[in-house]
Amino acid sequence: MPNHWGTAIVVMGVTGAGKSTIGALLAERLGRPLIEGDSLHPQANIAKMSQGMPLDDDDRLPWLKAIAARIDQARKTNSPVVVTCSALKRRYRDILEDGHDGVGFVYLRGAKDLIAQRLAARTNHFMPPGLLDSQFAALQEPDDDEPSIVIAIDASPGEIVREIVGKFVR
Repeated sequence: MPNHWGTAIVVMGVTGAGKSTIGALLAERLGRPLIEGDSLHPQANIAKMSQGMPLDDDDRLPWLKAIAARIDQARKTNSPVVVTCSALKRRYRDILEDGHDGVGFVYLRGAKDLIAQRLAARTNHFMPPGLLDSQFAALQEPDDDEPSIVIAIDASPGEIVREIVGKFVR
């Protein structure tokens, strides 16, 4: 399935899973531009999360539509991208995929305690560690019928990217 992800590879997972790090390395490795999903959040979302309040579906919808528009632009211009986005629920992934087979998801899966340790060490991010529980509560891991691969996050970023790329070469 990954061989068909010619429009967008969405690196997804809960906060602290490593989406930005892995997304940037993957984009560089594949020679694709990176769309950092967090940069497309409306200011109201950032303010809400900064205050320790989780986003709901209504909050996320304009953000998901903004990311989907960037993916659609990549599709129309035949300019493949790597995107970072939590994409926690199937319906969010459906919005991003928009019925096209050129979009796939790399789910960065990790144990909650490992991710909590990473969040505790992270600085200068609007998403406070206290929202990790709400992220796991909202998370719907990709089903077998979704265009996705699952990658464990307990290896180094370089090893994770090599594993992702290896799944494309098979």
